[in-house]
Amino acid sequence: MTKTELKVFQTILENRQAELESRNRGRGALAIEASPDELDRIQHSQERELAIGDLDRNFTFMREVRAALSRIDAGTFGICADCEENINPKRLTAIPWASSCITCQEAADREQKEPWSGLDTSLVMAA
Repeated sequence: MTKTELKVFQTILENRQAELESRNRGRGALAIEASPDELDRIQHSQERELAIGDLDRNFTFMREVRAALSRIDAGTFGICADCEENINPKRLTAIPWASSCITCQEAADREQKEPWSGLDTSLVMAA
């Protein structure tokens, strides 16, 4: 990957990082509001749970973006963390924070969807 291409990806990632940082500043929805009305308390609780979920997703995404920026600094950006092959430039254009090539990512996704696939069937049969 050329220095110019790396600079473009670095700019994209830095912009995404700034966007995520600005989103995470609005934590007002996490405030616990006291209300005598039970329906209001339930609604506030649900809104708080949604806000917590959003913050969690944003922080996870922020870690991925920062890790990609670190890979640029380390000179390993665009190299799959699993198989150490080059990540397809089209994949990086679509998902600049990607740390795995599409083949390794698909394998990881399949493994994650099938948590019981590695289970020793003899244990299941014994029960």
